[in-house]
Amino acid sequence: MNARPFFDAHFHVIDGRFPLFEHDGYLPGEFTVQQYRERTAALGVVGGAVVSGSFQGFDQSCLLDALSQLGPGFVGVAQIPHDLPDAEVARLAGRGVRGVRFNLRRGGSAGVEDLESLARRVHHVAGMHVELYVDARDLPELAGILAALPAVSIDHLGLHADGLPHLLALVECGVRVKATGFGRVELDVPKALRAVLKADPTALMAGTDLPSTRARRPFADTDLELVAEVAEEHLDCVMYGNAAAFYRV
Repeated sequence: MNARPFFDAHFHVIDGRFPLFEHDGYLPGEFTVQQYRERTAALGVVGGAVVSGSFQGFDQSCLLDALSQLGPGFVGVAQIPHDLPDAEVARLAGRGVRGVRFNLRRGGSAGVEDLESLARRVHHVAGMHVELYVDARDLPELAGILAALPAVSIDHLGLHADGLPHLLALVECGVRVKATGFGRVELDVPKALRAVLKADPTALMAGTDLPSTRARRPFADTDLELVAEVAEEHLDCVMYGNAAAFYRV
């Protein structure tokens, strides 16, 4: 793997020192900061976004500890309750949190009914964006809200081929897309990557999705090689520049 500068736009840290919440009968194994560093040592990682998972609920302790260990260049994406006070939102921003995740596929986050109000509030208070783990087939009912929000990204290429047209319509409105989780999607990955790049080459952000919890197969280094083959002249932006700008690092 060519060790060009890589901003890993989506990965999880799972540390047994901090609370974990069983979700649909599932609890993940550990994937500590040290394990992440060892797994990605050959990938040229210079920064990234640590994302809270459904199994971490609204607890921020693992996320904030991971950010303190990882240091400069790394930021966080938290799950927060819809009524978290503005002062706490600002405190999280001061610790490196740049986004709020809505896990509409697995839960554990604030609900879709709070999406618009919370998204606008965290952006106003702290410049945060929102990230959605959502099946793109469900995007039409959210499209009007998402297109009007100040900053949005969607995980894992929207997951399903049938939702790709809906995803691309939002890309044309400024929504960003994570080229992640190839082991969990139901779509032609190269086709989806090309389509997003054609719609807006600044929209696509690559990531590992490590440790690939509940995916049919875990991340492989060849996933990034596939991104490189497709991205061509946009590769530096897809691997680093787009995400670095979006996450303000």
